[in-house]
Amino acid sequence: MSHSLPPRLKVDRLTRQFGGRLVVDDVSFEIPAGQVTCLLGQSGCGKSTTLRMIAGVDMQDTGAIFVDGHLVCDTVFRVPPERRHIGLMFQDFALFPHLSVADNVAFGLTGTKQEKRERVVELLDRVDLSRHIDSFPHALSGGEQQRVALARALAPRPRILLMDEPFSGLDERLRDGIRDETLALLKEEGTAVLLVTHEPHEAMRMADEILLMRDGKIVQRGAPYNIYNAPVDRAAAQFFSDINILKGKVQGALTDTPFGQFLTPGLEDGTEVEIGIRPQHLKIDFDRAGRGPNPTAQDGTPARGLVERARFMGRESLVEFRMDFDGSVLRATVPNVFLPKVGTPMWLMIRRDRCFVFSKKA
Repeated sequence: MSHSLPPRLKVDRLTRQFGGRLVVDDVSFEIPAGQVTCLLGQSGCGKSTTLRMIAGVDMQDTGAIFVDGHLVCDTVFRVPPERRHIGLMFQDFALFPHLSVADNVAFGLTGTKQEKRERVVELLDRVDLSRHIDSFPHALSGGEQQRVALARALAPRPRILLMDEPFSGLDERLRDGIRDETLALLKEEGTAVLLVTHEPHEAMRMADEILLMRDGKIVQRGAPYNIYNAPVDRAAAQFFSDINILKGKVQGALTDTPFGQFLTPGLEDGTEVEIGIRPQHLKIDFDRAGRGPNPTAQDGTPARGLVERARFMGRESLVEFRMDFDGSVLRATVPNVFLPKVGTPMWLMIRRDRCFVFSKKA
C-alpha cells in the first residue's frame, strides 16, 4: 500500500514577537515539491520574518518547521541553516564581486571539480549565460546578475528555495520576462518555492498558491484566480486592484444602490454593507435624451452620472463619474482611448456576478 509523500515544507503554528509586538501570529502552511507559493502582503506584515525563521537565521518563539517530514526546528531542537537543504535568493543578488560567474555558481557545490563544472555549465546554459561563464559580476546587467544568483541558488539542488523580493531591484521592463524564465527553471527543477513579495502582480504571475498576510496572520489562501475573484474582505479586494465601493443598509435581505437592489441574504436589517466593483467591470453607455439602456438580468438597472475626469493611461482610459443617485464618484476603465468631455452625461451598468458584498465590520 503506497503512502503519499509528506509536503516538502511544512510550517506549523509559527509565532514571533519583537518588543512585545506579535509580528508573526500562528502561521501554518505546507508546500509540496514543484509548487510555487507566494507569501504576499504589505511591508511590515511579517512575511520576511517568516522566511527568516524557515531559513534558520531567526528563531521562532513557538511552532515548528519540517522539511520532507523531518523536524528541522522547534523551540528546543534546531538544525543549523546550512544543513536544512534550503536555498536563499534575495533582492540584492549578493554575488561575490571577486569571483567569476562560474565560481559564483559553484560556490555552494560539493563533489569533484569535474562534477561541479558540469553542474555550472548545465545551469548557465539553462539561464542563457554560457557566454559569460568567465565574466565577473560587474560586467553583467542587473537582469544577468539576477539569473546568475538564481543559478547559484539552484546549483546544490535545494529541496526548498526561499526568495525574498528577488525581482524588486530590476528595471520594470525586464521583470516579466525574467520572472517567466525563473518560473520555468524552478518548475523544471521540481523545487518547492516560497516567494515573498508585496506586489500582487508578481504573485499572480508566478504563484500556484497565494498566502495573503496581514498584521502577522494569513487572512486568505488559495489559487491566484480564487483570491482575486473571491476576496475575503474589502482590504483583500483593494490590495489586488482599485475598487469602487457602493454603500447601503440591508432591509429585508436587500440593499438599495444606484444600480437597483442587491440581494444581501444572511445579514440582519440595518446592517451597513459595502458592495465592491472593480473599474474594469463597469460598463458605459451613452445618454439618449435622458434615457439609458434597458435593464438586463446580468447588468441590472443602469445609473446615470456626469463625467468628472478622463485620462489615457497607456493601455486603457480611466473615466471618473459623479453619480446622480447619491453624488458618489465611480471610476471605470475602458480599453484603448476613450476621453469623453467633462460634464458629459453617461450611463453605467455593473456586472453583478463580479461584485463583492462585505458587511461594514469586515
